[in-house]
Amino acid sequence: MDSDPDEALLARVADGDPAAVRALVARKLPRLMSLGQRMLGDAAEAEDVAQEAFLRVWKQAPRWQPGRAKFDTWLHRVALNLCYDRLRRRREVVTDTPPEQTDPGRSAEQGLVARDTAAQVARALAALPDRQREAIVLCHYQELGNIEAAAAMGVSVEALESLLGRGRRALRTALAEMVER
Repeated sequence: MDSDPDEALLARVADGDPAAVRALVARKLPRLMSLGQRMLGDAAEAEDVAQEAFLRVWKQAPRWQPGRAKFDTWLHRVALNLCYDRLRRRREVVTDTPPEQTDPGRSAEQGLVARDTAAQVARALAALPDRQREAIVLCHYQELGNIEAAAAMGVSVEALESLLGRGRRALRTALAEMVER
């Protein structure tokens, strides 16, 4: 598929083109960091996952077969697998503390309310079963379509939609309970 800009970049990466490596990292790093942050709840671990994913891209590039799979789907699957490896190793609950975020456009009160809401959503998301959390993150935070998300997860679109439905219901319930407290 010559029309796919990712595959064209990947071919250049395979040829050792440093500009292609920089371009691919610039294009994909923000989404990988976001995926890692939401799955792991830790910016440093998200950065490590993104770096490892790009190492795998660099190693895989010479063997990549265009048209066999969509590169973006493969890259998300690699990053998700790396996140799950880390989650299995630590076997602990994701931290209650959200990452420090500053927004100069908000008042202090608005910032506190937004941070509290983000923390509640992060806790509710972390409490979901892994597969439901993965479906929610891929579709709502990574903005993948159902077909791409299902492919990244290795499930049918119907199974993905079921996971999304259960995950959304669980989030609504958890967030309603948090608001009542």
